[in-house]
Amino acid sequence: MFLGIDIHKREAQVAVRNDDGDVIEQVRVKNTDLEEVAHQYAGGEALLEATTNYFYIYDMLSEHLDVVVGHPPKLKAIAQTDKKTDRVDAKELSRLLWLGSVPESYVPTDEIRECRALVRGRISLLEKRTSFANKIHALLLDNGITRRVKPLGVKGRAFLEELSLPAPWNGLLSSYLSVIDTLTEEIEHLDERIEERAEGCRETQLLMTIPGISHYSALVIYAEIGEIDRFDRAKEVVRYVGLNPVIRESGDSRFVGGISKNGSGKVRWVLVQAVHSAVHTVGDEYLSRFYNRIKRRKNKQKAAVATARKLVVSIYHMLDRGEVYDPPGVTA
Repeated sequence: MFLGIDIHKREAQVAVRNDDGDVIEQVRVKNTDLEEVAHQYAGGEALLEATTNYFYIYDMLSEHLDVVVGHPPKLKAIAQTDKKTDRVDAKELSRLLWLGSVPESYVPTDEIRECRALVRGRISLLEKRTSFANKIHALLLDNGITRRVKPLGVKGRAFLEELSLPAPWNGLLSSYLSVIDTLTEEIEHLDERIEERAEGCRETQLLMTIPGISHYSALVIYAEIGEIDRFDRAKEVVRYVGLNPVIRESGDSRFVGGISKNGSGKVRWVLVQAVHSAVHTVGDEYLSRFYNRIKRRKNKQKAAVATARKLVVSIYHMLDRGEVYDPPGVTA
């Protein structure tokens, strides 16, 4: 049997096809009841799209079915319908599964999921803290204060605590600062857990031998790239993280544009920051030499991106071979 499962927040639409490709059942169930459906068709195959909440459903269904996770944009590209209803989507998923025409999406291991949860949780807390810092900037402007203040800095905090504002802005300022303090404390606690996880992982230990790569950066790279053995070449990793250039060809014309920006923006940001640290702070000879050569020909931004791409190639070979960072052409 071939099950196409269109997952939503609380419910799922299921379409079932037999070996002849005929739809024999269509049913809408709560996500918590999907295991009953899986048990009913145990031994069959199921296709679901990679959504924000698919992991626990994937684990649950995998106890009874051979589950395939489809890549959403690629599934959309090959679907033979413009209609967008849950019943149609489920039927189309079951049809693609029956045909064996499924562009699969990567399903991370439990370890990778845990690492992603940690680093993405930290990012979420940082974004919330930045949001409250911005609220303070807006509050100051509401009261005619145009001075540039960094609420997270020592001098900025001292200025804000000595500031006398009328009600209700004084109370709001106090509340915002209190929230920032709470978030900062939670971020510090999370950093301890991230450091502990990075220290206990072989891949992140290797990554931390790269100048400019911290515990957090190493865990982001490992969590977002996943198991290195699923890639055959370094170019595949470059493409996966979206650092490959966009190339368009037509006849005798060939256009090379900016990077594709596919995949995780988080890992691209970390890689570029690692480049800046390696070049401007640590002074890594290998990366600095390459960065400066590109910068002379183009500009700082393009040099940083190109160097990040080169760093990804090094990361692939390091993890693939289980070796520490040892760039060529650098004398000790």
